[in-house]
Amino acid sequence: MSDSLAYRLSAAVRSRDGFVESTTGAESLTRDRALWRGQLLFEPSDSSSLRIIGDYSDADEQCCDAVILVETPAVALGSFAAAGLPRDGGAPVTGDRAFEERISNAEQFDNPFEQTGFSLEWNKTFGGSTTLTYIGSYRDFKATSVQHSDFVGLDIFSVRPEAAGGFESFDDIESTSHELRLDGDTGRFRWLVGGYYSDESILEHQGLGLGTAFGQNMDAVLWNFAFAPVLPFAPLLANVPMATGGTFGQVLAAGNQAAAFAGNVPFAGAFGNNVFEQDTESYSIFTDNTFDITDNFAVNIGARYVDESKDGSFRQLRSTNNACLATLANAGALIAGARGTGLEAVAATIGNFSAGFACFPFTAPAVGVSILPVPFSETFEDDEVVYTGKLIYKFSDRASLYGSYTHGFKSGGFNLDATAAVGGASPSFRSELIDSLEFGLKTEFANRRVRLNATVFDYDMEDFQVLEFTGVQFVTFNVPTAESSGAELELNALLGNKVTWNFGYTYADSKYPEDCDGGVTTPTVSTLCGAQLTNAPKNVATTSLDFDDIIGERLLYFLSAYGRYEDDRRTSTQPGLARDIQESNTKIGARIGVGGYTGKWTFELWGDNLTDEQTRNVTFNTPLRVNSRGAFLEAPRTFGATLRLRY
Repeated sequence: MSDSLAYRLSAAVRSRDGFVESTTGAESLTRDRALWRGQLLFEPSDSSSLRIIGDYSDADEQCCDAVILVETPAVALGSFAAAGLPRDGGAPVTGDRAFEERISNAEQFDNPFEQTGFSLEWNKTFGGSTTLTYIGSYRDFKATSVQHSDFVGLDIFSVRPEAAGGFESFDDIESTSHELRLDGDTGRFRWLVGGYYSDESILEHQGLGLGTAFGQNMDAVLWNFAFAPVLPFAPLLANVPMATGGTFGQVLAAGNQAAAFAGNVPFAGAFGNNVFEQDTESYSIFTDNTFDITDNFAVNIGARYVDESKDGSFRQLRSTNNACLATLANAGALIAGARGTGLEAVAATIGNFSAGFACFPFTAPAVGVSILPVPFSETFEDDEVVYTGKLIYKFSDRASLYGSYTHGFKSGGFNLDATAAVGGASPSFRSELIDSLEFGLKTEFANRRVRLNATVFDYDMEDFQVLEFTGVQFVTFNVPTAESSGAELELNALLGNKVTWNFGYTYADSKYPEDCDGGVTTPTVSTLCGAQLTNAPKNVATTSLDFDDIIGERLLYFLSAYGRYEDDRRTSTQPGLARDIQESNTKIGARIGVGGYTGKWTFELWGDNLTDEQTRNVTFNTPLRVNSRGAFLEAPRTFGATLRLRY
């Protein structure tokens, strides 16, 4: 535009077909995104500059349906058919066929989102060696959810306004940040000091409703299957009076025992409107300094003081699940009536599981009694000094050795889930700390045509944060200790003037030690001790070979082939569950392209996962489907085209 003012505009559009198709005709894991980004750079003088960046993106996508890997035994036993449902319980395709052919069973998922961001960076240099920098930013992200996340073709429950009294489910995350820093260079001493402030607000609306098949599904998986070991003894409690009227014997004689145990109060149409909020303020001051002790030896020391405060809350605007209250009351009556009979375990099994199922946490009334959700409004505060020290020795301008120690910090927060404070539990989780030790070698040789870097590392983590979906709730909890140690190798080589080879290898033994519970033997934590971390394969290797050349005087073309190998890895939070292990696999891809010699345009055709390796990243308990396991799949063989234009 001028000698002091410049601008840049960019835009991108991405579209991809879904790669999971449902027996109901729904498609999932599509991509339909558009974004633009504008930049304005103003340099009024040689010593100052101002850059302003704005961006906007939106998406209209279907995400994320899952396949059922392990079917509940209730299907084979005819439990669903006995409850008046299709024999397959709404999941006609499961197991290996569902996995290999990527077939799910749910209705359509819709997950549109949009985000807007602005940032500003101002730099002012004084005396040629000292620079004052200010960076400010604002970002807003909003995502709407319409999900039939029971993962079957029956109307068991769903997240959508029609099922939740018109209540829209969405996440709205708004954040601002400000950073001011001053840095300088005196030749042998490079220094930086600064301060940072951020403010983030999270608002989540969650509206979930029970469908027409909820009661029959409960009858199938509990009364027709899970209770089978105790039901032969249940008639001995037939005379126990129910809180809603009648006796337990009348419940046992009913066609739908789940409905009868709820006092025949209908489940269908019940819904909950829940609101979660978290407001975070973070302050920090920091410094980073490098001392060149000699021409070959340097010391880097950095530190940061962080102070975080989070206000988290859960409130319920409305719940219409009276069947939950009736089931809970009858569970209490059955357990009380069984005292002294020797059948306490039978009553507890039937009562507690029925109440837990009927009072599905997302729709249960938040009245704070027994197992029902508890509203909360609490503050979490923490502060920490994080720091690093690094020694660097240069053998030459082509080889250096370094060693570093870092103490890091990731703030705790709140479980934004309706069950977070049930039974007097704390809805918060603690901050995570990490102490890392690294030694590395960086080299260049063969006239700088080969670069070889190697690193060994050891990480010790305290109060490691784990996110788990149990099948009925989301929860983040702390594991007292976790660890990871290993080595990394990176090789880049120019094989002639037109061919480049890249190779990378990582060995990482990432696990929970045998004594990871720290003596606090809660089942959730203790079962993890001795297991590998989730989605942390021990061995990962990547490689690529790139070739480029020119055609005439105006065109260039390029070819590339690449691959990635990974070891077996766990895909569940808890170890030892069915279909937990994703077996080792190798994925390869290739691309071919042509472009203008000036770089103003390129067009390429590409293919990923050409051997069509079918893999999954998360395996979980299928909601309200006893002894069933679902999984989210990774992308299969995919072909595409990319066009880039630059003016």
